[in-house]
Order: sequence, then structure tokens, then C-alpha cells
Amino acid sequence: MNESGARVAITGGAGFLGDALARRLLAAGEIEIDGSSHRMAELVLLDVRQPFGDLASADMVTPIVGDLGETLPALGDVDVVFHLAGVVSGAAEADFELGMDTNLYALIALLDHARAMRTPPVVVFTSSLAVFGQDPYGPRLDIVDDDTLPRPQSSYGVQKFVGEQLVADYSRRGFLRGRSVRLMTVSVRPGAPNAAASSFLSGMIREPLAGQRSVCPVPADTPVALSSPTRTVDGILRAAAVGAEQWGSRTAMNLPALTTTPREMAAALDELAPGRSELIDWAEDAAVIDIVTTWPAIFRTARAEALGLSAADSFRTIVQEYMDGHVSV
Repeated sequence: MNESGARVAITGGAGFLGDALARRLLAAGEIEIDGSSHRMAELVLLDVRQPFGDLASADMVTPIVGDLGETLPALGDVDVVFHLAGVVSGAAEADFELGMDTNLYALIALLDHARAMRTPPVVVFTSSLAVFGQDPYGPRLDIVDDDTLPRPQSSYGVQKFVGEQLVADYSRRGFLRGRSVRLMTVSVRPGAPNAAASSFLSGMIREPLAGQRSVCPVPADTPVALSSPTRTVDGILRAAAVGAEQWGSRTAMNLPALTTTPREMAAALDELAPGRSELIDWAEDAAVIDIVTTWPAIFRTARAEALGLSAADSFRTIVQEYMDGHVSV
């Protein structure tokens, strides 16, 4: 292990994934960066609000609260930054300026800050499956593999794809060591619903388990690509951990996905909590359908699997993981 302590930053550190990533790092007390192991010296969490609960006062944690562009000068040099900050798909589609400011211009500010560091840091950029979409004038998109051409069909998808290209070019020029990973829809997310078009894919499990009604706004047999929170954090950490040769191409890497449908998700819920699917209202929403059904649902992820990553074996396993961590029995 490299005995020099690592400074690690997470943008969006008060969000759901930022919180999960931070707690994983703190529990380990060390981090793999670009092929070598380091003890954790400091974990900087940047967000527009304070981290959850006890995380703000945890040993090694330094919260920085405010808009990313305004708070970057306080960050200084770091060894690795996980860029999770951004607005979600529905919000970026509803408010174009907000999506551009948060998903693109804030990323450029972060990349320029990294470029000014004494040693080029590892930058892990979390992109999205939304970079892929069904082009109405293109071939039918049934299966996505590592070489599928992105054709985003939403402002959010475009912003993420542009971000991937910027990370790749800053890396090519030696300004930083970039690793872009395309996340699948994460389910089941704890907490309140967000503005993502895919938010229902957590809500239709989370709310019924809490005894509340939920809505599924797409047809029951709509195929979707999902990843559990644990598998998603695995992929984010693995991107930072591997060396440049093992990582390979500067092109973004698709993380593994479990393909399922809302009908199968409801059945898995009933296996573990009989009758709870009766709290799901099946009410189609054309606006959500127009976004979600352009996203591909079947992924072949040989590149990620070569790094030891894999999807959950079933949605039942994902529901059980959520229940074990968030549902009182």
C-alpha cells in the first residue's frame, strides 16, 4: 500500500449515490487509485446542501456546501474526484438552462480545476444509459454493446454524452486521468422521489413497502435496464481503481445491467412482501413513456465484466437488498 494518504472528493456528496459511495470509502479506510492502494487521508464532499446525518461530522470528512462552480477554489488538489453532481433526466428536460448549467458547465469548471492541479487527478465521471436512444430515422436499437453509437434523444442524454467527450479530450491532452462510466437506472433508491423520468422504478417498490400507493406510468411489459445501488457503487469505485492499461479506451464504459419489466418487478415485490403490489397504480403517462421507452434495455458489457463487474442475478435480489437496509421488519 502507498502510505501517502489520498485526498478524495465527491461532487454531489450529499446525494443518494454520493452518500453511499462516501460511506463505502470511510468503512474501507483506503482506496484503490489507478492501480495502487492508498490509505484515506481526507474525503471532501461537495454539494448544495450538507451531507446526510452523521456523515458531515465523520472523521476525515470535509463538507463544502454551495454551487460547484463557486466552491471549487476551496477544494484545492485531490488525488481522485468522483463527479456525481447533476440534475436528473426529467429536470433537465423540463428546464434546459438548469440542465446545461448543472450537467455541462459545472463539469467544465471541474475539469478546468483538475487541469490546474499539480498532478493530474483521476476523474470518474458518471454518465448515463440516456446517451443511447431510439433515433426515429435510424436502425432499431435492440441491444447495446461496448461499441454501440450513442444517439441521445433527450437534453439530459446529450449533456452526458458531451461530458464524456470532454473528459476523454482532457485525458488525451494529459490534463487529468478520466474514466467515464455509464450508469443504469438505479433501483431501489431510498428516500423521497426525485425528478428523474425513471423515478417510478424505485417508487413502485419503495412506496408499497412503506404502505403507500405508487404509480407506474409505463406499460407493465416495458423492458428496462436496472442496477442495484451496491453494484452501481462497485462500478464507480472500479473505474478509479484500475490502471490506465487495464481501463483501456477513453470511451465511456457501460456498466452491467439487469433487464426486467415493471410486471416482473411487481411480482418480485410480492414474493418478498405478499400483496404489496396492490398498492401500485398502473396509469400511463405519455411524457414519461416518450423518454423511458427511447432508452435501450439490453446491454452486453464485456468490457465491464472483464474488470470483474456484473449485474444482480435477479430483481428479487435487488428488492431483498433494499429491504435488508431500509425496511423495518
